[in-house]
Amino acid sequence: MKKTKAKKALGIILALMLLFINYLPLIRNINSIPSELQIFEGDAHILNFGLPFLVKIEGNNVDALKFNGSSLKDQANFNLKEPLTIETVTKGNAELIFKLFGIVPIKQMRIKVQPVKKIFPGGNSIGVSLYTQGALVVGISEVMDPEGFTHYPAGEAGLRPGDIIEKVNGVYVENAEHLSELVNQVKDNGLELDVRRGNIIFKAHIVPAVDHHDLKYRLGIWVRDSTAGVGTLTFYDPDSGYFGALGHAITDLDTGTLLSVKNGEIMESKIIDIIQGKRGEPGELKGVFSGKQKLIGNILRNTKYGIYGKMYKTLPKFYHNEPMSICYQHDVHTGKASILTTVDDSGIREFDIQIKKINYQKQPNSKGMVIEITDPELLELTGGIVQGMSGSPIIQNGRIVGAITHVFVNDPKKGYGIFIEWMLEESKKIMD
Repeated sequence: MKKTKAKKALGIILALMLLFINYLPLIRNINSIPSELQIFEGDAHILNFGLPFLVKIEGNNVDALKFNGSSLKDQANFNLKEPLTIETVTKGNAELIFKLFGIVPIKQMRIKVQPVKKIFPGGNSIGVSLYTQGALVVGISEVMDPEGFTHYPAGEAGLRPGDIIEKVNGVYVENAEHLSELVNQVKDNGLELDVRRGNIIFKAHIVPAVDHHDLKYRLGIWVRDSTAGVGTLTFYDPDSGYFGALGHAITDLDTGTLLSVKNGEIMESKIIDIIQGKRGEPGELKGVFSGKQKLIGNILRNTKYGIYGKMYKTLPKFYHNEPMSICYQHDVHTGKASILTTVDDSGIREFDIQIKKINYQKQPNSKGMVIEITDPELLELTGGIVQGMSGSPIIQNGRIVGAITHVFVNDPKKGYGIFIEWMLEESKKIMD
């Protein structure tokens, strides 16, 4: 009994010690240093460990790097009380281990040295027209037959808003009208539906009912097969011909479902009105778009981190005549930056912002930065970030660092931004 109590007490003491150690400033400094860095050829990155100790650096392929101007062959021990500058020498990946006093490992780090990546920043106002794969269920309803009896075909089949009907009796559904045609071809026979719910596809048996209004067979659902709106082009990659825009997904307004892409296009848009953003009331850029002569590109992917596709040969005008280097997240810093966006007939303009906070990420997320609009002219025009500005590229120190994605409803001057590296990774998936 005494041994059991002693073990419990020891466990509690160890847990408290571990908790205390993890909250020590020095430990927090080590944990805040990224475990993986991507650095462009010819660039340098500064690490601030803030450790008043001597640390030895070891690793593989260390010839690709220099540390405070020296190779590890010439110098392997560094006092990490001072900033450590890592410079690139050649392309390649290096695996590093930082050892306190040359003995105790305190940090492992992987560094990737890559060629400089350059893309055109956008800022163009675009119209987005998207047609979904299948028919999206946005509502469930009853069906009353000619005799006055009420039926609930969709409810009884287990369908619910957000489901996407992809097939009827093995036939792909092209759109809402095609779904109605397929339902009425079988009349009062039961149907087998292939339904997508999230990442799962399941089969549902449903028996249509005759609607007393027009004597057509109904499933008791409201569906949608397309959407359209205004946003902002983020980038064009001249190497691949692909573009990225919005920085966040196109979702159904009623269900929040991410819309699958059957086909879609982006085109030039003209801003005709601005609804200013206010606390609790998001603003909006109202735009119009039409005409085949204004088509920019076709949409191939709709993801959580924006829409992506292939640009047509006729390219829109860009704010910069030459492509601009991108910046990885660990080289982004708080402070002054700017955005490129279109809010009126003047075309693309550059406006001042502040990057207020950076959330370093290992996985893609659309909320990598907190930004604040500081440009007096933009604040006077829009009140801050408004709908339609999503995708506006963020520029810092002459490099593209990301794009606007969301606005803070209770403070429209502020919002979130996504890192450009995540958007470029999504565009690469088109080629994969």
